[in-house]
Amino acid sequence: MEAPRESQVTVSRAEFSIRTSGVETALRAVVTGASSGIGMAISTAIASTGATMCMVGRDIKRLELAAHTARYYARSVFVHEADLTDESAIDRLARRVEEDMQGLDVLVHCAGAHAKGAIDATPVEQLDNLYRTNVRMPFLLTKALLPFLKTRQGQIVFINSSQGRNARAYTGLFAATQHALKALADSLRDEVNGDGVRVLSVYPGRTATPRMQSLYELENQKYQSDLLLQPEDIAKVVLNSLLLAKTAEVTNIEIRPRIKSY
Repeated sequence: MEAPRESQVTVSRAEFSIRTSGVETALRAVVTGASSGIGMAISTAIASTGATMCMVGRDIKRLELAAHTARYYARSVFVHEADLTDESAIDRLARRVEEDMQGLDVLVHCAGAHAKGAIDATPVEQLDNLYRTNVRMPFLLTKALLPFLKTRQGQIVFINSSQGRNARAYTGLFAATQHALKALADSLRDEVNGDGVRVLSVYPGRTATPRMQSLYELENQKYQSDLLLQPEDIAKVVLNSLLLAKTAEVTNIEIRPRIKSY
């Protein structure tokens, strides 16, 4: 297998392991939205520790391409094609975690939908779709996998958006779902703290991803990826938080391009 690019985020396997009954064990992680962008970068970063990975997305061909680098590092990589807005798909994923991974240490929510438009010109069906993908789906998936995470004192990461902190014009519906996702994460953090489960929300600014390129085209703006955050920037921040000693918890991270060009 071809070696990965030097720019990719990697750490030693020993650095990212846990102890269960005194035996050192590689982490087991599920990442949604793993076929491109931030989800793919986070999957690669976690895989570089020798983890067992389950990379989830809706397009099996793109997932397989994304998994290529992860397989170079990981103990094992499962690709799982699913539309998680379907509750039965969440049930199937939970069964796979139980049967094939036999436990879970890390759940990263990267899947989501985006839309932009004036509130007085946007049909309510768009709000319904955003809610179903950005709030209902992570709620149901977290609920389904939480028993595994509690057992192993795991970690949950919600990749939110800067719009989850401050809404701007024409982003009201999307921002509303991101604010809801923040509330879900904040409440969950308090609920599971006594179980030893850590919950992190990350609020990135504009990031060089396929979705962002489409947004720039929609806005009739020139897309300059080098002026934006890179997916690997966010992956490194997430990985550093996951590596933190169990005596501490990172709860919220805001990150944006060094020079704001938008």
